[in-house]
Amino acid sequence: MKFAFWMIFLLIMNISCMTKTDQATKEFTVLKKWEGPYGGVPAFDKIDIQEFIPATEVALREKALEIDSIAHQSEKPSFANTIEALEKTGSTFKRLQAVFYIWTSNMASDELDSIQQILEPRFAGFNDSVIQNKALFDRIEAVYKADQSNLNPEQKRLLWRYYTNFSLAGAKLDEESKKKVAEINQKLAGLFTKFSQNQLADESEKYVEISDEKDLDGLPENMKEAAAKAAEAKGKKGVWLISNTRSAVEPFLSFAHNRSLREKVWRMFINRGDNGDQNDNNAIIPQILKLRAQRAKIMGYETHAHLRLADKMAKTPENALSLLESVWPFATQRVKEEVADMQKIADQNKDNIQIEAWDYRYYAEKVRKAKYDLDQNEVKQYLQLDKLREGMFFMAGELFHLKFEKIEDVPVFHSDVTVYKVSNTESNELVGLWYFDPYARKGKRSGAWMTAYREQEKFNGDIKTIVSNNSNFIKGKEGEPVLISWEDAETLFHEFGHALHGLCSKVTYASLSGTNVATDYVEFPSQILERWLSTPEILEKYALHYQTGEPMPASLLEKIKKASKFNQGFSTVEYLASALVDMKLHLAGEQDIDADAFEKSTLAELGMPKEIVMRHRTPQFGHIFADDGYSAGYYSYLWSDVLSADAYDAFTEGKGAYDKEVGKRLHDYVFSVGGTMDESEAYMKFRGKNPDRKALMKTRGFVAE
Repeated sequence: MKFAFWMIFLLIMNISCMTKTDQATKEFTVLKKWEGPYGGVPAFDKIDIQEFIPATEVALREKALEIDSIAHQSEKPSFANTIEALEKTGSTFKRLQAVFYIWTSNMASDELDSIQQILEPRFAGFNDSVIQNKALFDRIEAVYKADQSNLNPEQKRLLWRYYTNFSLAGAKLDEESKKKVAEINQKLAGLFTKFSQNQLADESEKYVEISDEKDLDGLPENMKEAAAKAAEAKGKKGVWLISNTRSAVEPFLSFAHNRSLREKVWRMFINRGDNGDQNDNNAIIPQILKLRAQRAKIMGYETHAHLRLADKMAKTPENALSLLESVWPFATQRVKEEVADMQKIADQNKDNIQIEAWDYRYYAEKVRKAKYDLDQNEVKQYLQLDKLREGMFFMAGELFHLKFEKIEDVPVFHSDVTVYKVSNTESNELVGLWYFDPYARKGKRSGAWMTAYREQEKFNGDIKTIVSNNSNFIKGKEGEPVLISWEDAETLFHEFGHALHGLCSKVTYASLSGTNVATDYVEFPSQILERWLSTPEILEKYALHYQTGEPMPASLLEKIKKASKFNQGFSTVEYLASALVDMKLHLAGEQDIDADAFEKSTLAELGMPKEIVMRHRTPQFGHIFADDGYSAGYYSYLWSDVLSADAYDAFTEGKGAYDKEVGKRLHDYVFSVGGTMDESEAYMKFRGKNPDRKALMKTRGFVAE
């Protein structure tokens, strides 16, 4: 009788909670179902950030009830009532998190920072409550160990993904160990948030102010205008500001004649998070590393690196290190050659200097001019952001039959954002929406990235994806085109590759959709797309002079082609140094680590060229310290580039970059399948063979063609 009474009581309470939850969902804008055209869109024009905290509690309560109903049902565990049931949970919470992270990434503020400090540990705690729900995992495990012959390949993959994710997050641990892991995750969530906020503060608050226009000598006019506009945004007139972001710093280092100012700007940039002030990250890093190491030990893994790679393509840290270290000597040897070329020019000019890190980009441009008669400023005159965007649309149409049409009937979160409807040109069906947010502004994190606001799926209806690309290009004068560097253009195509990975997705389950693949595979679709920038079809049609509208001349196209492997030593070493330090930090276990000292000693052991610094120095290494995402995983970019170099050979061995047959295979086995099959199997289906790292070495010019 007592059992029956409590069951009735709990049922009444659940109905009551669900009624209150439904009512609250209607009250909070951020929780409401996305309505309107295109399968519904976020109501960005009605978001009130003060809703985030109370709305989170409502969304989590709703998902908790959904999880509880799955975990404690009386029916025998099956794929339908457990795995597919989980795929139906948390829709309200997904909507909330999508909007929350759009705001924290693009429009941070002091108020939002405070909200984030509260919510990140709350998110982590709730995730642990799901992972550590023994009744739920027992059902997942029962389905996983049962006969799977009645499941199709995608269902088997989804089941494997759930079982693996839960297992690697600690679902198999005893109760005491689960408690310890949950406590660690809570602490990490707070530390990740603080690290990110410190980094953003340094990038937003620090800058170099220039009052004498002569100190801008060497900079193209559009850069001067952007620096003046940056000053105006800070309420300063008659001066110029070099912002503490990559998009502002790297062009300055490439073209500014004033060497002392180059050094000042360089030091500002490389010391983000490392200034001994309120934004310093050095005390946070060892805490993160130790907590990760402790968690890995509890989970039964030697180090955090071993835990993180358990379900990746590389499988082990040793395999990842083997690739990184095999390329390192070739890259550092090339750096010696590059520095020698630069020093020769400096000596010829009687500059009376030894090449230092703040000189590298500046003298590299002089070497480029001397060796290839190629001036990046000349190239930049043809690289208009808007035209390159059109070029990306052309590429997507040729490769994947996608058409992009600008629309005005959906709300945006900032006036900088434009939205495009994406359709399939063969079927004329809606594929999804693409939001483009290209410009730097206060409160926006640095760099460039892709986000999926909503994943494509068919299980909960014919759900169309919504993706975005976000960048930090510097605006110039009103009405004038934004000119970008070749390197920034490559990044633009790279991030668009991630977006296409989401837009091309044709899977049943959202958990396997789009970019939901192994970290060391997810960069492959984006990296291969970079290669289309240099195709004649793009440059001849979309690389148009910003004043005359004339296409890039054939002579300049030829120079770009000949210089394609130029400065690969620099770009490879600055990346490899970051990847190697990341891996070695996470192989160090629980030892006390002084981040600056570890970075310095590790680079010394590697023989790091003094003329280069890590692309991401440890105190600003958001990839590995802003969350767990790329921790012990920055090697992924090189791992994926082995795939992309080898994969692009399939085009060059055929009819060229726009080979329809190869493009269809790329779509069918890479861009459309998401995580529905093992990544190695998917690559084999596309290429017909395993990837050959020699393709990477040839692409970078480290071995002969």
